Parts: sequence; structure tokens; C-alpha cells
Amino acid sequence: MGKYIVKRIMYILVVFLILSFLIFMIYNMLPVDKAAETARAEVQANKRLNYEERYEFWQKRYGTNGSKFERYLRWLGVYPYDDGTFNGLLQGNLGDSTQYGKPVIEMLGEPMKNTIIINIFSTILALGITIPLGIFCAVKRGSKRDVAVQVGTIVGYSLPTFIIAIVFIWLFAIVLGWFPVSGMSTAGSLTWSAWDRLWDRAYHLALPLIVMTFCSLGGMTRYVRASMIEALSMDCIRTARAKGLREKVVVYSHAWRNALIPIVTLVIGWFLGIFGGSLMIENIFALNGIGRVYYTALQMHDNEVVLALQMFYIIIALMGNLIIDLAYGFVDPRVRVNK
Repeated sequence: MGKYIVKRIMYILVVFLILSFLIFMIYNMLPVDKAAETARAEVQANKRLNYEERYEFWQKRYGTNGSKFERYLRWLGVYPYDDGTFNGLLQGNLGDSTQYGKPVIEMLGEPMKNTIIINIFSTILALGITIPLGIFCAVKRGSKRDVAVQVGTIVGYSLPTFIIAIVFIWLFAIVLGWFPVSGMSTAGSLTWSAWDRLWDRAYHLALPLIVMTFCSLGGMTRYVRASMIEALSMDCIRTARAKGLREKVVVYSHAWRNALIPIVTLVIGWFLGIFGGSLMIENIFALNGIGRVYYTALQMHDNEVVLALQMFYIIIALMGNLIIDLAYGFVDPRVRVNK
């Protein structure tokens, strides 16, 4: 198992270097030059400054001088700047945001926390509904209730997220007036007590959580149902029933364990997906999450923020595959890697 993990980590490093190089080169092909913009702003503010001198100064300051490959190595943190220092990803420097005027690592803290909180709660709620509902539909396969659930899941799965969000805003925020339309807090809530601010935050996040949970129900329920139907048709389940075991024991002890292997991919993938951000939901409800930050950075050509988030998504995807493979071994010893 140890050798397998080491090999996979080496594979992850190689893939990360290849993808980071390609993405860095793609974004550096865009007509965006931070050194030129900064030098131009300085010359406009002070006409006595020489543009070429200031441009050269800011190129050295930002590390954008030299070839593209040298710039890539500086960005990684393995090639020195003109002053001999190393200041890249390996040193914890993700660059400076041109939009916010501060280091990227500082501006991503709060949005990352909000995205994780929102997505964890919505994932837990969705799994708490879909797992028992999927098992019930598999056990009662072909019944009227199963057909009704399948029709509902198909409708929910087919509707785009933004349509569901708009309908829920119209119903719960405008018609019923139960929740606010958007935002994460009430104006002036900074003067409130910590407990009141917490409840106000939960009140504003309730509708986005309902929408995200509802959007997850269709696909997840059908996935769990399909896995359980396949597990219930196995020979070992027929043997367990022939031995006279209670139906609950057959379903929840024997069939559910065999159905876990494909479901592990769903559950772990869903949890790892929280870091990707809920771009559509965060933009519709004006939530301060990394999905909205990423979308805004793309619009404003804030390449340092975009690159940092792209690298983060790549690491999460690569590590997620390793975690899923290792989880398979815990669920089913037959696929466990021991060498």
C-alpha cells in the first residue's frame, strides 16, 4: 500500500507540472501586461517619469522579464528574480490580485470558508435524503411510489440550476417572503451581537442551501437506486434470502455494502467538489464564495487569481482520484492494493 501511494503521488506531481505549464502558457498568451499597466499609471500620474524605465522596473519587480519559460519557473518558485530571491508557489506566494490590490492568498480565505460551509451543508442534506430514498426506490422497484419518484428526479435532473434558483427565489422570497433574495447579511449587522450575526448569516444562506440541495436530489437519487438494484440482483443476495435472513438485514447489511463501491465515487467526489465552488448559485444569490471570485477574476483579467484557483482545482482533482482509489480498498477488500 505504501509503495502504491508513493507511486501515485509521483504521478500526481508529474501531471501537476505538465498541466500547470500548459495553463500558465495559455494565460500568458492573453494581451494582459501587469507591468505595462502599472508603469502607464505611474507616468500618467507623474509626467516627468520615463515609461521605459518604469516598465523595466516593474517587469523585474513582478518577474515578468525574460522568456516565458523563465517566468513559469519564477512563478513556481524554482528560478530566482533579478535580486536573487525565490518567491513563487513553493514559497507560498500566489501573486497579487490586480483587482483587489492585495496578495491572492489573503483575499481567498473568506470566500473559501463560505464556499466550504455552504457546500458541506448542502451535500450532507442531499445525501441524507437521497441515500434512504434511493434504497427505498430500489427495494420497491416498479411500484407507484418508485415511478413517482423517478418522474420527479428526471424533471429535477433536467432543469438547469439557474431556472430552479429563479423559481425558488420567486416562490420563497417574493411570493411568500420567507427569505431574502440575495446577499449574506443584513445591512448594519456588523453592530449586532455574535449570536445575532450567526442567525442572520444562516437566514441568508437558507434559500441557497435549499436550491443546491434540490438540484442534487435528481442525479444522486438515481445513482443510488441504480447501484442498489444491481446489488440486489447478485447471487449472494438470493442466497441470503434463501437462508431466511430478515429483509432489513439483506438490504442494509448485504446489498448496501455491495452497492457502496460505485456510491463511494459519488460521495467522495461530491465532497471534494465543494472546493470547486458553486459558481452559478454564488452569482445568482450574490454570495462571497470562490466560484464568484473565480468568475469575477475571469471578467477582470485578474490572471493571478485565476491561476491560483486553477492550480487548486487541479490538485483537488488529482488527490481526489487517489482518495477514491484508496476508499475502494476499505469498502471492498477484493480491490485493496497490498503491494
